[in-house]
Amino acid sequence: MRQAPRPVTGTEWLRRANTAAVLRSLRHDGPASRSELAERTGLAKATVGAIAAELEDRGAVAETTEPPASATVRGRPRRPLSLTGHGLVGLGFEVNVDYVSAVAVDLAGDVVLSRSRGLDGAGASDALSGLVAETARALSGRRLAGVTVGVPGLVQADDRTVAWAPNLRLDDPRLSELVGGVLAREHDGAVPSVRVLNDANCAAYAETRRGAAAGVAHALYLTGTIGIGAGVVIDGRLLRGAAGFAGEVGHLPLGRPEDRCGCGRAGCLEASVGLMALCRAAGLPPGGTPTAVAREVAARAAGDAAVRGAVGDLGRLLGSGLAALATVLDPSVIVLGGYFSELGDLVLEPARAELDARLPSPAQPRPQLRASELGLVAAATGAAERSWDDVMDGSAALP
Repeated sequence: MRQAPRPVTGTEWLRRANTAAVLRSLRHDGPASRSELAERTGLAKATVGAIAAELEDRGAVAETTEPPASATVRGRPRRPLSLTGHGLVGLGFEVNVDYVSAVAVDLAGDVVLSRSRGLDGAGASDALSGLVAETARALSGRRLAGVTVGVPGLVQADDRTVAWAPNLRLDDPRLSELVGGVLAREHDGAVPSVRVLNDANCAAYAETRRGAAAGVAHALYLTGTIGIGAGVVIDGRLLRGAAGFAGEVGHLPLGRPEDRCGCGRAGCLEASVGLMALCRAAGLPPGGTPTAVAREVAARAAGDAAVRGAVGDLGRLLGSGLAALATVLDPSVIVLGGYFSELGDLVLEPARAELDARLPSPAQPRPQLRASELGLVAAATGAAERSWDDVMDGSAALP
């Protein structure tokens, strides 16, 4: 059943905020004793003690067996607390043109479920519904902190409404209601409201926290699927823009003028370097996940100079587009996801050379070009991480 919202008092808001501060400290800075948590968070020791006791009762934290390195020899050893929370998960999904993915991340940040599959002729809505039901059954007995769905399109600031997704054909465009309804039927516990976010933003979030751009303050993530979207991270924060639509770079006129795009125009970047363009370059029929297509292209390129050359041309065109984006955004790292990461140096080497040649000034730092470390589940992983947002910022109580 759905969680029913209820009024939040000032006292409850303060308790949530303090609990969130403790959870964030344990999640990002590691295990700590109660006194160390008080120092980290600025909270009173008595407040931390009360929060820790409640979290222990709920199975969210536990004392580790070894004392912290900072513990003194004299007196009672201070046992550090660490996050457990194996019964609590944030759930993330991605629905794309030719595949769906699911990832669950627990309170400690560990991935407890990860799966991805092609549509195999099913409609995107049906494939997503089936994966949601299967995931709910696999996570039976766990409580949900939040649920997020990543989509390849523009999502309005309400984090529910898909405003434009030209490549995605959904039988039921009300993704939030669709996913929430399936979870309500299949999950044996309360189901939080379902958020919908842009897939590239979700993937960028994941890559800067646990992937190829971990710890990088200024990064650009580029999807490599049927569509080409970007997630932009500046000073460690996602750039969303005035309406939440920032990063829709696939429809910038950076491609070949003659290439027709799924949006109805010609010359868009994704029309020239997206997955369909890769299939044309390699002489493959359209269809299949980005991973499957890239592996087939790599196999063909290994023994066919013409295919290898066509993929190199695509890489150079990609590098030209990246140079334009890098000139505007000045990232220190660019992460290439989707099929780009699967092809590796077949695409990365020509793209690097073209990026370097196209930047207007030799004084301009050259961003590092890296392949995604999270692959096809990058967006679902980021969606799962974002599902913890409300708990970690104190706007929602721990379920």
